[in-house]
Amino acid sequence: MYIFFEMDRDRITENGFLNAKLIEGAGVAIGDSVRLEITPVAEEPEPSVPSDLRKALAAAPQARKIWANITPLARRDWIHWITSGKRVKTRTLRIDKACDMLSKGKRRPCCFDRSGLYSKSLSCPVANDKSTDTCVQ
Repeated sequence: MYIFFEMDRDRITENGFLNAKLIEGAGVAIGDSVRLEITPVAEEPEPSVPSDLRKALAAAPQARKIWANITPLARRDWIHWITSGKRVKTRTLRIDKACDMLSKGKRRPCCFDRSGLYSKSLSCPVANDKSTDTCVQ
């Protein structure tokens, strides 16, 4: 897969994909046109599990059993859903809810919009006032 785009300062700072070290190593500058080749990884890397979630899973054997049997991508979704809350209370509630859902055999978080996972510029569509469609997160 090849991706072509113009580099600009906003893209570099917005998503962190192009950082100063990468730009310097590639020998390009802001404003240059670049061609990137992206290849899939052979195996999805294991996500880093936050300590509070790790402790909760240790205390919930059934949830831990399901956690061990889901894919790294599914674990990444759970972690992102838990850590995307802005308040400590939200995070704590999501950890409790995650353990409960996992214990019941749920393999993915409910209603999770992963479009914003890699860039805050991507998100679920938001309905305007005149639309009858809604987006619930």
